[in-house]
Formats: sequence, structure tokens, C-alpha cells
Amino acid sequence: MKNSACLLPESSECTPVLELDEPVTQEDYRYLVLRFDFPATQSIMHKAAPNQLVLGYTRTMMGFLLFLPKPKRIAMIGLGGGSLAKYCLCYLPDTHFTAVEINPKVIELRDRFAIPPDGTHFQVIRADGAEFVRKRSKLLDVLLVDGFHRDGQAKELCSMRFYDDCYAKLRKHGILVVNLLNSDWQRDAYIARIQMSFNDQVVVIDAEEFGNKILFAYKGPDFRMVEANIRERVRMLSALHNVSLHETAQKLTNELRSMLE
Repeated sequence: MKNSACLLPESSECTPVLELDEPVTQEDYRYLVLRFDFPATQSIMHKAAPNQLVLGYTRTMMGFLLFLPKPKRIAMIGLGGGSLAKYCLCYLPDTHFTAVEINPKVIELRDRFAIPPDGTHFQVIRADGAEFVRKRSKLLDVLLVDGFHRDGQAKELCSMRFYDDCYAKLRKHGILVVNLLNSDWQRDAYIARIQMSFNDQVVVIDAEEFGNKILFAYKGPDFRMVEANIRERVRMLSALHNVSLHETAQKLTNELRSMLE
């Protein structure tokens, strides 16, 4: 349920809408798009480059690398078209990545969106995201929350209990990343809850494209050192990744400096 400036021609093939939250695909010669039964875009895949991050909010979410360049274990709530999952599998091959998706219709599209089969370092599981986080086994370095349905963010993924569970699920120096919609009238309440769960170690920046904000919440005693490391990390990461983090790095630096003054 994210905004996108990508408009496909009227001749593009589109599957009919059949039931609540059933995914709808639309495509042209360049892109394959995932939607639910409303105009907003859920995910976009460039057919010639399936691991490319097309939507700006996904590129901004990869800003977690500026906090933790080499995470060992990542989980993502909300599979969508698998853009972030595919990118991480390609560019962080030694990282274990788990995608958690509650909607079986979305999982059924994994082959169409070129999402690789499960393997040693990658798996897609059908489960309730809040329940997955509540289980304390296998702590995470990074937790990405991008779980939406046709009416917006699932209420189970924005409660105080959920954010407390997110904190407990992360290792020391772990990072929670949440995609937020500017149009959600409860957005500020979600941010306030996360600030309480993460002891105010929270940074919120605009995504690359209008319509979304990305929240980063840090777990650890060295939050004040994060800003000092960003410049060096963005240089290091630019040689290893196919996504530019310069814009995200600048936004994070500005916000962190403002917070810590």
C-alpha cells in the first residue's frame, strides 16, 4: 500500500479483483506491479533487473546498513513482491533472511516475482507477523516492518505490545525499520509508541519518494556514536551495494545531529 509514480499503459494486462486483499498484478514490457484492490502500488519489479529496488521507500529502508553494515539475521514482516528480500539475498549473501507473510495469495506469486526458493540463508514463511515477533527464539539484527492490507497498516503491527516485542526480538545494536504512510492519521501515535519501546532512540526521515516516512529505531547503548560513523559507512557501502545510500545518509545525519544537540 505504498505510493508510486509508476503508471502503466491502459493496455497493460491486469487480473480481476475477486476478494478482500487478493493481490492484483499489472504489467507492461518493463515492469510487473503488485497491488491490492485499490489504486496504490504495493510493489514493482523491473523485469530486466528483478533485484533492483524500484520504489524509493525500499531504497530508504536499506538505510539500516548505515547502522549495521553486516547483519547476521534479518526478518521482514510483509513479503509483497519481495523487492527487499531479493536485494538482501543478492547483496548480503552471508545474512540469513526470513520473510513473514500472512496472505497465502501473496506467497503464491513468489515465482512470478522471481523470489528465489527457500535455501540455507533464505526462507519465506506464512505466519502472523506479530506472532512471529512475539516468539523470542532466534534474535534478529534487523527487523523490517512493511505489513499492509487494503485499509492500511495492520493494527496488530502498530500496537504498544508489538513494538515492545520488536525491542525484545532484537539483539544488542539491532535496528527496527518501519515503513509509515504520510496519509495515516495515526502515524504520529505509532511513532510515539516506538519511542517509548526504544527509549527515544528513534529517527524518522522522508522516503525518497513522496508519501512515505521511514522510521529507524536502535537498540543499544551507543546511539550517540551512530551519527559519527555514517559518513565512513556510506563510503564503504557504495562499493558493495547497487543502491545509493547518500541521500538517506544525509537525512539521517541531519536528524541525528538535531536530536543529539
